[in-house]
Amino acid sequence: MEILLVGSDNELMRTMINKLNKEGHRCYVLTGSKTQVGSYKNAYEKYRFPYESDCLKEIFDSVRPNVTIFLGVYDSNFDWSDPRKESVRYQTALQNVLTSFSMLKGGRFIYLSSEEVYSQSYPNDIDEREEPSAYSFRSVAIVQGEEVCRNYKQTMGVDTVILRMDHLYMMPDRSGGANQYAVESNPCAKMCVEAVRTGYIQANANKVFSMLYVDDAVEAIYKVVAAPELKQGLYHISSGEEINEMDLAKMIQKEMGKEASITDNTVGGTVRVILENRAFASEFGLTIFHHVNEVAVKMVRYIRKYSSSFVDVEDIRGKRNRSWRQTFRVIFTALVPFIENMVCFIPFFMLNNRAVGSRYFANLDFYLLYVLLFAIVYGQQQATFSAVLAVGGYCFRQMYTRTGLEVLLDYNTYVWIAQLFILGLAVGYMKDRLRNIRNENKHEVQYMVTQLDDIQDINTSNVRIKNMLEVQLVNQNDSFGKIYEITSSLDQYEPSEVLFYAAEVLARLVDSKDVAIYTVANRSFARLFSATSPKARELGNSIEYTKMEDMYSLLKEKRVFINRSMDPQYPLMADAIFAEDEMQLILMVWGIPWERMTLSQANMLIIIGYLIQNAVLRANRYLDALEQQRYLEGTKVLDTDAFESLVRAYLTARNKGLTECAILEIETDGKDLEKSGDELAKLMRQSDYIGKMANGRLYALLSNTNEADADFVIRRFENVGYRSFIQEDVGI
Repeated sequence: MEILLVGSDNELMRTMINKLNKEGHRCYVLTGSKTQVGSYKNAYEKYRFPYESDCLKEIFDSVRPNVTIFLGVYDSNFDWSDPRKESVRYQTALQNVLTSFSMLKGGRFIYLSSEEVYSQSYPNDIDEREEPSAYSFRSVAIVQGEEVCRNYKQTMGVDTVILRMDHLYMMPDRSGGANQYAVESNPCAKMCVEAVRTGYIQANANKVFSMLYVDDAVEAIYKVVAAPELKQGLYHISSGEEINEMDLAKMIQKEMGKEASITDNTVGGTVRVILENRAFASEFGLTIFHHVNEVAVKMVRYIRKYSSSFVDVEDIRGKRNRSWRQTFRVIFTALVPFIENMVCFIPFFMLNNRAVGSRYFANLDFYLLYVLLFAIVYGQQQATFSAVLAVGGYCFRQMYTRTGLEVLLDYNTYVWIAQLFILGLAVGYMKDRLRNIRNENKHEVQYMVTQLDDIQDINTSNVRIKNMLEVQLVNQNDSFGKIYEITSSLDQYEPSEVLFYAAEVLARLVDSKDVAIYTVANRSFARLFSATSPKARELGNSIEYTKMEDMYSLLKEKRVFINRSMDPQYPLMADAIFAEDEMQLILMVWGIPWERMTLSQANMLIIIGYLIQNAVLRANRYLDALEQQRYLEGTKVLDTDAFESLVRAYLTARNKGLTECAILEIETDGKDLEKSGDELAKLMRQSDYIGKMANGRLYALLSNTNEADADFVIRRFENVGYRSFIQEDVGI
């Protein structure tokens, strides 16, 4: 199937893509934003357009998805920091997506909702009949989204399904603010981040809920995707495992140990919101593989490992409520180089004082070494600071023997200071430059790694397309031989059997179990001659093909009809066989996948039609040549050999499921067989036959007729004085 996923790149999106790919479906993604980051790995095609774009209709027309999944509240394209404004944007986006989808006239639309539609407390599990109780802008927007889906289903006949998931949680995205929902609306992740950021976990024992892990949710969603029919339009999906905030906090605190402590915020009455999954489980079955006590441990370890990422995420969202310990840590980290500089100045000051007047170290400038050391290690900033300290130390030492004015008037002082700053700043500049180059290289490497991931995604898509085209090419290379070999097998059948087995041949060549062949009775109606399955017979034994305008307009121009709109009133593909510009046969095919409804398949159907036409024409010419020998002279009654051969062909085809037929034995009560047969033949259809068998009795062969339909012919014969009955065993 073709699946279109509408939403941002997060853990839910990635898990769904992986699941659908494993099941052999093709995934397309509408990102909802031109600037939306994320590789959407393993997606067949990505459309980076906002939901408000005018080209959504073209995207849906291009993909023609069997199923569309709208992430809804789990889509981080929506920033709920301003709920009033964002709720309007949310509704606009959903309306535009649904409008574009509804124009396809086919497929299923799945809207992902959440337990947020219930804002009150419920003593029992909430089933689908319970009306929502939304209060906030966000929850009201979710409910309005559900109503929009219902309205489209009722007024436009769109197949929409609403899935409410109970406290869906997943591993939060550490790449930045990409997965806003995963932190803010995920009780487990929110507590973990809070514990890492502040060292405290706030919990209310009166808040009772149930949590559903993303992997289990995706398994449930896939069951809805794969289901051919659904009993209802709304389902609750829940793990059913009841837990409160205090129990969850204890699980997290146990894993974190002394790094976190619990703050008991239990106030008020019990607030219980748990969805009941009984309807979903009874229809599809539901197994929970991931339990909160197991996942909570993994989530704590994950968030602790990448703690800086999640603290930064909180800062970006304006939550700068760091504890005093974190603030002190930041300030202390910034002051460490300055403190280290001042501490190191003391021994260099003492060494410089000892070197003055020394016979061996008098020419050694310890201040210069000091400045160069910090310039090499830290760069220009610390070189400048160390140079300032060195100048202060130098002046202080000179005032041991001279006044301050004398030191200031000594040009040697300024030469030394200039030397100190020039060397320190030059070396510091080199250090800063090397550091910048290193950082630039690091960023470039990170960028190249990102590009490599994108190239890998592109390559995966290209390989998939290559394999598909390779299969088509291989099939095309041997298709002519294969087609001729299979269609030439029609020559081995009797002329009366050719059309029956032509349906079998067509089914093999187009790789479909659902094929039908209609013979044109006149300029308006066609009669079913042969079909390979009940699906292929669903249009009925007789069709008024001229009123099937979409198909007939192409067939009369000798073109192949392809049902791209997936209209159930038409076959998926159809082709007509002509003889002297008169339509003789209509070949119809169902049960072929969408990706094979291509120009290549249409051309192959034309070739098959021509080959079948040749076999049929040869059979018809043969029968026409023997017409005088096949019928009793001057009548429409087939002779014994011709009629028994025809009956034998129909019975064999009926046993193989290629056609339906009924054989009537007619009581002539001593009347002349030839005259009786000629009289009764006028009461039968062009596709029916009447003939004489070896036992000397008169029989009628009714093609594509079951016992119920045969009753009409029996009554028609009785009206002209002939009794008849169905004969199953004709002794052939």
